[in-house]
Amino acid sequence: MTETDTKTDGASRLIDSIEEAEHASLEAVRRFVDTVDGAFPHLSDDEPRRKIIDAAFKMTEQLVASTNRFTQNVLDVTEKAMSEAGDKASPEE
Repeated sequence: MTETDTKTDGASRLIDSIEEAEHASLEAVRRFVDTVDGAFPHLSDDEPRRKIIDAAFKMTEQLVASTNRFTQNVLDVTEKAMSEAGDKASPEE
């Protein structure tokens, strides 16, 4: 396996892990919404049930946005480190 293959494999594993975490978060919210739906009667649009569900979706949006920012930061740092390592590995002219 070449160095490029190793870097690509590592990046793919990172992306896969982040996607799995996001899917797990969304599934947790789905289960939460199902629980709220079962516990609170459907009365009107201004009911506590709707507020709880809206808050759960807002929390999920914030979680996914945080994960995306974290991922972008990791990728930026990794790209910079790889670039610097490549510069150091290149023979000087």
